[in-house]
Amino acid sequence: MDAKSTLTYDTLRFGEFEDFPETSEPVWILGKQYNALTEKDDILSDVTSRLWFTYRKNFPPIGGTGPTSDTGWGCMLRCGQMILGEALVCRHLGRVDRTKQKEYISILNAFIDKKDSYYSIHQIAQMGVGEGKPIGQWYGPNTVAQVLKKLAVFDTWSRLVVHVAMDNTVVIEEIKRLCMPWLDVAGACGGSEGMGELNGCLEGACALAEEETALWKPLVLLIPLRLGLTDINEAYIETLKQCFMLPQSLGVIGGKPNSAHYFIGYVGEELIYLDPHTTQPAVEPCEDGQVPDETYHCQHPPCRMHICELDPSIAAGFFCRTEDEFDDWCMRIRRLSCNKWGLPMFELVDSQPSHMVSVDALNLTPDFSDSDRLERFFDSEDEEFEILSL
Repeated sequence: MDAKSTLTYDTLRFGEFEDFPETSEPVWILGKQYNALTEKDDILSDVTSRLWFTYRKNFPPIGGTGPTSDTGWGCMLRCGQMILGEALVCRHLGRVDRTKQKEYISILNAFIDKKDSYYSIHQIAQMGVGEGKPIGQWYGPNTVAQVLKKLAVFDTWSRLVVHVAMDNTVVIEEIKRLCMPWLDVAGACGGSEGMGELNGCLEGACALAEEETALWKPLVLLIPLRLGLTDINEAYIETLKQCFMLPQSLGVIGGKPNSAHYFIGYVGEELIYLDPHTTQPAVEPCEDGQVPDETYHCQHPPCRMHICELDPSIAAGFFCRTEDEFDDWCMRIRRLSCNKWGLPMFELVDSQPSHMVSVDALNLTPDFSDSDRLERFFDSEDEEFEILSL
């Protein structure tokens, strides 16, 4: 984002934002439908309740000697924080009850601008260095998805499985193996060596705690997509809008070239989004551990843009807390793919096609550094994340 645009946002008073339109068309925000004529206050309350991560200034230098503000380069990183923040809210507070103060403060602390927060700008920026993205360089949606996947491994509180579906393909079997690792372990228990491979690490096949074997690990599914060459293909528009109607929706990260937004819904032909292009002072937690949260919630009507203005490079997100929710998502996606009014944005398959290479086969661990081997999984400078033959 250039300096002129940033200044425009920084100097814009909340009262100057365009009010939400008076329309009879349904408003959809992350799986919930509203009537703009009778539920405008509810719409604004919904938007305000979402975590809003923006540019910040005066935080500790990234890497000890790096930048103290992400203004002008961190918008996609902030959008990545917003889509993952929504997932953490769903994971710990639920989609309806968001009043658990202790868990809420813990979620905010995971994003505070300091090096030891799970998903801070410091962690995201430094994790990207190993993938050929210098600190201060703009990310695309595919890159930030991959970085969030690696950072989530260290979040032992949330115990999320962040899966990035590549090649426009979601493989059901692969996801169930990740979210229910005990499926592999159970088979290994009867083996002569009693060892099984779990997320790339050899462990005692029967050594998992009871809670590890009994539960589905909550799933954050991120799907990087390219819905056209330079502009979005209109054949995908209705399908994209349908994604915001799914109860599992986490929204979409994308925007315009070098200007990222977090899209949370739509009304008519307009996308509704939260905009990170406002620079605010970094927040310091209080001595008692509380976090002043006023600047983490957008207090003005949400921004809107015509869907045809969307850059075709996006990443769609979904959250499935249980296996039943994932099965329901699969059913809904298959139903959408049967409709004739739009092209499917991605393919849903039961098992891995023979032409695809498993992420596990490449032994991707949180501290890998061989960026050449990851060329397939990370987008290039121009976001042309074409799948390369191996």
